[in-house]
Amino acid sequence: MIAEETLVDQLKQPDTQDKAFEVLVDTYKERLYWHIRRIVLDHDDTDDVLQNTFIKVFRNIEGFKGDSKLYSWMYRIATNESLSFLKTKSKKLGVNNEELHERMANNLQADVYFEGDEIQLKLQQAIATLPEKQKLVFNMKYFEELKYEEISEILDTTVGGLKASYHLAVKKLEAFLKEK
Repeated sequence: MIAEETLVDQLKQPDTQDKAFEVLVDTYKERLYWHIRRIVLDHDDTDDVLQNTFIKVFRNIEGFKGDSKLYSWMYRIATNESLSFLKTKSKKLGVNNEELHERMANNLQADVYFEGDEIQLKLQQAIATLPEKQKLVFNMKYFEELKYEEISEILDTTVGGLKASYHLAVKKLEAFLKEK
């Protein structure tokens, strides 16, 4: 694994940029795919958002100052791209965010790329009912096993606020799942 600073330096140099970008994509594509997938739920939409994320990273690498970890910066871009995508999709369909998430969660059963069982499906449907921030925090903490400090860097929120969001999300999910 190449050091992050070295990779960033290589991404900023025209003669090493292409090779460094390949390394970047190989290193982060799977983690970013699943991060995005948990937000947009659909496999094809995830591929589109992932591609847009890498394009944005490539175009904006010069602006990366190293104030955060590279993956935190990329996660922030992926998160913003995912949320923008959902906003656009809900406008196109003429529904609000909650309705869109409900539809998407219900469509998981028909998704050939969804490998979960009935319990996973119910969990995804429950997660779809959470407010945006709680959903993001829950997914990053529960599925991606990120530390609160890492999530704080990605979402630019205090650790205390994140803990509260996670706690509320878990309570809502428990209530939803007991109901069903």
